[in-house]
Amino acid sequence: MRKIKIRSQAIGDVLAELYDDKNPKTAKAIWSALPLKGSVNTWGDEIYFSIAVDIGRENPQQVVEKGEIGYWPPGQAFCIFFGPTPASVQNEIRAASPVNVFGKVANNPDIFKKVQDGDEIIIEKAS
Repeated sequence: MRKIKIRSQAIGDVLAELYDDKNPKTAKAIWSALPLKGSVNTWGDEIYFSIAVDIGRENPQQVVEKGEIGYWPPGQAFCIFFGPTPASVQNEIRAASPVNVFGKVANNPDIFKKVQDGDEIIIEKAS
């Protein structure tokens, strides 16, 4: 399984794993584009940032699990979900529109609550 490191000043280093079997084209394209760097946007308990990767829809879903990582095709964005968003109904975690889910944070995703709009984030291959 491929592992990535998500880094920001607010959280330090957080490990995540890319799924081998779920949306493999998306996972491969993201992996090949690493390292990625951007300025974070927040939307409820989701952080996202635009990346220079253009992938179409691959088995997109709108409701995701806590800690999952997705690619949002309309905004070419890397997304990390760690709780309800403004689009959520009850306790679900719902993206603004369907995303290609391609990985999951390895530990407690609640740490991402410390990340704020404008924070720099770096995604790289974990050694």
